[in-house]
Amino acid sequence: MLRKKTIMVVLLSLIAGTLMAQEPEVKPLMSKDLKDFPGKEGLMITVEHAPGGSSPIHRHNAHAMVYVLKGSVVMQLKGGKQVTLTPGQTFYEGPDDIHIVDRNASSTQPAKFLVFLIKDKGAPALVPVK
Repeated sequence: MLRKKTIMVVLLSLIAGTLMAQEPEVKPLMSKDLKDFPGKEGLMITVEHAPGGSSPIHRHNAHAMVYVLKGSVVMQLKGGKQVTLTPGQTFYEGPDDIHIVDRNASSTQPAKFLVFLIKDKGAPALVPVK
């Protein structure tokens, strides 16, 4: 009986670890008040998706400019076409856009991209959408 419980705990831990690994790793690089644009700030971040990883449906309420650093990512805005981007390619999201697909195109290699946001000062960088 103890062995079965131990196996269950290990399996649940592995499943939870796999699910958590799907969340992107977001690293803030720079935040700067934009004095020429009162109430606005620039925010630069990197986002890294593990193999098979993705982000939930979201919006930024900001201008977001994406530059792919490594791997490949699949992006799609509501009402737009799905695109697969590779290193050196770019993507834009406007303040009213809803980002319905943001995922790593590979199930074996990580993907990483740089994002520059122009947003309201103090506003969250990402807002989940249901």
